[in-house]
Amino acid sequence: MFVQLLCTVLVIINLCDDVSAAGRPRHIVFIVADDLGWNDIGFHNPDIITPNIDKLAREGLLLNHHYVQPLCSPSRAAFMSGYYPFKTGLQHSVILENQPVCLPLNITILPQKLKELGYATHIVGKWHNGFCSWNCTPTYRGFDSFFGYYGAMEDYYTHVIRGFLDYRNNTTPVWTDNGTYSTLRFTDVATDIIERHNQSQPLFLYLAYQAVYGPIEVPAKYEAMYPNIKSENRRKFSGMVSALDEAVGNVTKTLRQRGLMDDTLILFTADNGGGVDESGNNYPLRGSKFTVYEGGTRAVGFMYGSGLQKTGTVFDGMIHAVDWLPTLTAAAGGTPVSDRDGINLWPSLSTASPSPRTEVVYNYDSHPQPVQGHAAIRVGDYKLIDGYPGPFPDWYKPEQVTSSLNTRFSRDSANQYQLFNLKDDPNERNDLSNFRPDMVKKLAARLAWYKKQAVPPNFPETPDDLSNPALYGNVWSPGWC
Repeated sequence: MFVQLLCTVLVIINLCDDVSAAGRPRHIVFIVADDLGWNDIGFHNPDIITPNIDKLAREGLLLNHHYVQPLCSPSRAAFMSGYYPFKTGLQHSVILENQPVCLPLNITILPQKLKELGYATHIVGKWHNGFCSWNCTPTYRGFDSFFGYYGAMEDYYTHVIRGFLDYRNNTTPVWTDNGTYSTLRFTDVATDIIERHNQSQPLFLYLAYQAVYGPIEVPAKYEAMYPNIKSENRRKFSGMVSALDEAVGNVTKTLRQRGLMDDTLILFTADNGGGVDESGNNYPLRGSKFTVYEGGTRAVGFMYGSGLQKTGTVFDGMIHAVDWLPTLTAAAGGTPVSDRDGINLWPSLSTASPSPRTEVVYNYDSHPQPVQGHAAIRVGDYKLIDGYPGPFPDWYKPEQVTSSLNTRFSRDSANQYQLFNLKDDPNERNDLSNFRPDMVKKLAARLAWYKKQAVPPNFPETPDDLSNPALYGNVWSPGWC
């Protein structure tokens, strides 16, 4: 009782934010859902069955303006590094399995920061920050253990991509899980880590699910939860979301059984918007994964648990993926990180007070053929898109079948601006660029300031022959760059 009272007093003067109510360093569980759209979750869409996630979001802090990158490698690099991807060379597309590319090794990333604070650090699931060198891989970059895969995607059951295995326990290939659905397997590994964890040490668990990225595969019992959905792919996709929800419920159940839940801070986020060509959905937001519209970049997200003083509420302040390194480091009791693009939002999130972030850069890509939108910035309520916004520019309803050809903007639209007031027009239906040239000029100047800080995209066009898995026992493997 005395410790709780003392912490309550000290939080007011920001001296006790690094401990749980029990006076111990808090555990942190960082859950990433792959390609989960704005309209793919129960608390935004009652047709989707996600009771476990909905309960956490409803009883926690719902992040209403949480931004990520339009694709997965860039977002994951931002989570880990605290830098915008256009400063690490990862702004163009995703890291391909045969490219000698990884998140730059001279950056101290999130698990390394937390290890310095005494945390046990574990990653389960998707890495996708590069693996051509062992030094690029998770257990060489601050994680005590790794179970999952290095690349972008793979079969949920065989764990094979392009004919070769990408599935490891630490550094050892795992051949024995053929036929095991990855959402269930990753949950088993995560709950085992929680069950075996020494409670005297703070835990950082980065749980990066494969779900709900393609291929669209799910056990039949989850698909059967959606008999009213006519589209087979959307029905299966929705089942994948419900399998993910059950997985999250099993993780939180294990935390409670181990007596860790009251001392745990949970962060849940998508890595980008849903892919409308892969049955994901972001309605009523505009666009899709790949685009710098809100549908590609405004992510489903919430926090729950230890240190949040005002729960059951919505946080409307701006947040970007780059903010999680300084924010979680601060929540863990570390010295505030102030030398990166990310901002320490823990004082704001822990008290549900206004965010100090006033602008977000969605992307800046100088490659002549931008994949995930050329450039965009938000300052206050206004958002400017410069040039090509990405291949899916419309407003797509859940069962609407879409192809990448459905675009009204060509890749040659380099000089075309779009301007939106997101406060009045969150779904980006009214382009104000012809009516507010003053605002276009202001935001373009700000974007040009960031352009000066950008490094060239690190995206080799020619595959490296040394990456061939046939050279490594038919497994996608490090050691060739």
